[in-house]
Amino acid sequence: MFLYSENSRMPLEVSSIHIYDPSTAPKGKVRFKEVLATIDNRLDQAGIFHRKILELPFSIDHPYWVDDENFDIEYHVRHIALPKPGDWRQLMIQISRLQSRELDKSRPLWEAYIIEGLDNIKDLPKGCFALYMKMHHATIDGVSGAALQAAIHDLEPIQASASDYMPGKRSFSDAAPGTATLLARTAINNIQKSAKLALGIGSAIPRLLKAKRAGDDEKTAAVPATIFNRGRVTANRVIDGRKFKLDELRDIATSVEGAKINDVALAIVSGAMRKYLDVKGDLPEETLVAGCPLNIRNEQSADADNMVSIMPIPLCTDVEDPKQRLQAIVNGSRKAKEFTKIIGADTLTMIPMNLPAFLASSLLPPLIDIGVRMDSVPFNTLVSNVAGFQKPLYFCGAKMVSMYGMGPVVDRIGLFHAIFSYNGSITFTFTACREMLPDPNFYAECIGASFDELKKATKKRPARKKTKKKTTKKASSKKVVTRKKKTSKKAS
Repeated sequence: MFLYSENSRMPLEVSSIHIYDPSTAPKGKVRFKEVLATIDNRLDQAGIFHRKILELPFSIDHPYWVDDENFDIEYHVRHIALPKPGDWRQLMIQISRLQSRELDKSRPLWEAYIIEGLDNIKDLPKGCFALYMKMHHATIDGVSGAALQAAIHDLEPIQASASDYMPGKRSFSDAAPGTATLLARTAINNIQKSAKLALGIGSAIPRLLKAKRAGDDEKTAAVPATIFNRGRVTANRVIDGRKFKLDELRDIATSVEGAKINDVALAIVSGAMRKYLDVKGDLPEETLVAGCPLNIRNEQSADADNMVSIMPIPLCTDVEDPKQRLQAIVNGSRKAKEFTKIIGADTLTMIPMNLPAFLASSLLPPLIDIGVRMDSVPFNTLVSNVAGFQKPLYFCGAKMVSMYGMGPVVDRIGLFHAIFSYNGSITFTFTACREMLPDPNFYAECIGASFDELKKATKKRPARKKTKKKTTKKASSKKVVTRKKKTSKKAS
């Protein structure tokens, strides 16, 4: 469905930035040939590396994944460097440019860039380098992304030998299916999808009616539109982010009953959006709403590349006090989960996923276009929170010190937040349409200010120790006499 829902202005691609300290690698450095050797040795560990899409004529069936018979790793893995001084702003500008470029659909849907020259970034030692990876959302989501991270990383500093890498094109064992095989598969797939579509519609109707009855008890206001939700997005992106200690979010969570790290993360996003929109004079009185991706894998779809649904959660931006806002988010998140349980997380995705290819390719683009012209907004931003590895990871022997994520923006939802936790830290990264958010550095400051405000509001004050004053017997007797005098005076 992702392939049918995108266009050149809004390619549905996800990315990540990994920053490494090469001092842990042998001889304290990593050469590009060692990077090529490492990835080349692990191409078989994740199908995303060597599979491309095979589209069928007249959309008689959905595209198939087939091995690229002319795979060239040096097309997919590239080497660049920041100009001096090599600071954070330069890195974000470079990443924004790379994120704005569309992937070539005639090849496996991923690219990687080794970016050197990160010599003037706070809290990073000189000599660090970054690995920027971009993949199509059709190939990956948060769960399958974790498997990809495991494929290219090690739990100890191991470095492949540059001599292991042999340049040239590679062939894989699985050849593209022939015409007769494709026609046979198409017939079977269309029958199976038609049956699943009928079952999906049949099971969705009673669930939707039940959800409507449950929703009638509570009146919910329409989602307000902000500067991030008016009109179409352009192809240009801006990216920035901030990093915090994971334990600090845990401490904040303990201050509110029932709060979890995900609730705290939503509260930080809520505070940032509230601050930014307030300065821009565009903060609505009603609460903003976040769309949060949900993993809907089951035993039958465990091997699928992307299986997600979206759960709307109120960000409670109408609550001024940060701690009260966090409590409101906890309550709203609980209700959203209960509502999603009633309707079924896979209900709304089951129908479009099983539409015949010719219907999906012809219906989804105009439906999206109609949605842009409507006044209603499904949610104001997308917020994806992925729990990562809590142990150090190594790439080519270099220790990963930070990880940031990026996601797609679409018409009427021009702001995406990706939250990643790794080895005791957590990063908040946003991707936005450049015309909707022209000042990314200011919004990044809003994220930092929101975290500081929430931390201060939920900080536990140490209990005061009661100290007993030492009194002499003489003082004690004097006190008693004084009381007696007061008593006798009052009696008279």
